[in-house]
Amino acid sequence: MRRLLAALALLAMALPAAAETVVAGLSQEEISITTNFNGSEILIFGAVRREAAPSGTEPMEVIVTVQGPNRPVTVRRKERRFGIWVNTDASEIDLAPTFYAVSTTGPLQEVLSQTEDLRHRVSVPRAIRAVGTGISDQQAFTDALIRIRSGSTAYQQNEGAVRFREQTLFDTAVRLPANLTEGVYLTRIFLTRGGEVVDVFEQAIPVRKVGLERLIYTLAHDRPLVYGLLSLAIAIAAGWLASAVFRYIRS
Repeated sequence: MRRLLAALALLAMALPAAAETVVAGLSQEEISITTNFNGSEILIFGAVRREAAPSGTEPMEVIVTVQGPNRPVTVRRKERRFGIWVNTDASEIDLAPTFYAVSTTGPLQEVLSQTEDLRHRVSVPRAIRAVGTGISDQQAFTDALIRIRSGSTAYQQNEGAVRFREQTLFDTAVRLPANLTEGVYLTRIFLTRGGEVVDVFEQAIPVRKVGLERLIYTLAHDRPLVYGLLSLAIAIAAGWLASAVFRYIRS
């Protein structure tokens, strides 16, 4: 790890660039989902490359985001009526990340202004795009989605998780849960000063199912008839085998 950071520091000094930009790398270039996949951790590290004196006296801050594929979501409200829980209202969320993590060097509200958050969609609420459905408390449904996914670690806000050494080298680790959605995960690194974005670095990480997991997924989605017949055959074979073992033990 120290060698990687040292190499990035040398690269930062060697390459021509603007006043302050990001040189960064990831510990994994792609993630493979297998049958025994139980999550993964991505180490994100980098350096600030400078060609001139800092443009301000305020310290530099770093924000790292990792965003999974966007999907539409329907959020439903349940209420207890006549002793049972029933669905009442529903709200359509146009696009919501299946996974989203924000890691920062300090409190997010201090290292990023609201204007820059609106422009770059950095915070979790800004990353979600809701469609107006005429419901008066639309925001309540968005808040409920954030609360549910935060509880399952699908949404993470890790303030202070980015280590920034001498305003030059930084690193952090982002934990990905076991139930990852297949697709492209976008990593973004923001350099900020005084709440304003100075530079942005982006890198995509493909997440794919491989091996038996890929075969099962392909059969279930592309050839449902074959998948159903194979499932039925496996169930019959398992039942016959269990019956044979039971008869052998009884004898």
